[in-house]
Parts: sequence; structure tokens; C-alpha cells
Amino acid sequence: MRDEVRTFVIEQLSDMNYDVDDIDDDTTLGPSGVDLESLALADLAVRVEDRYGLKFADDESERLALMTVGEFTTMVAGRAAGAKSDAA
Repeated sequence: MRDEVRTFVIEQLSDMNYDVDDIDDDTTLGPSGVDLESLALADLAVRVEDRYGLKFADDESERLALMTVGEFTTMVAGRAAGAKSDAA
């Protein structure tokens, strides 16, 4: 699941016109990494929410910006797995 989420996140960043060539699991989403600004981070979060049936809290945006791609994809995969088991 984590690999699927990572692939989706990278595809979405590319679709949002971010250079994804040098992105790895240690690249931060915010400054000094992908460099997503707040609106771009919100856009990515909405895309992930729509794809995986998740909801990020409004107060999570600062924490998301400090996460690495690996941390973000692990968190999303974990929440998506939890959402699936809740629905079962």
C-alpha cells in the first residue's frame, strides 16, 4: 500500500508542475525539499483525501509541510488501511 501511495503522491506532484526527478523518501514536502507552499500542500492533501477516502484536520498543514515524502506516504498508507478496516 505504501508504494502505491508514494507513486500516487509523486504523480500528483508532477501533475502540479513540481520537479520530481530528485525526490526520494528523505525529501521534505515543505521548504528545502519539494518546497510546497500552503496552497500547493492543501491541493496535494485534497487529492490524497479524494483518492484514499481520508480527511486531514485543518491544523495538520504545518506538520505535513515538515514531513518527508516517506513519512507522509507511510502516514497516508496507515490511515487508508485503517479507513478500510473501519468500513468493513
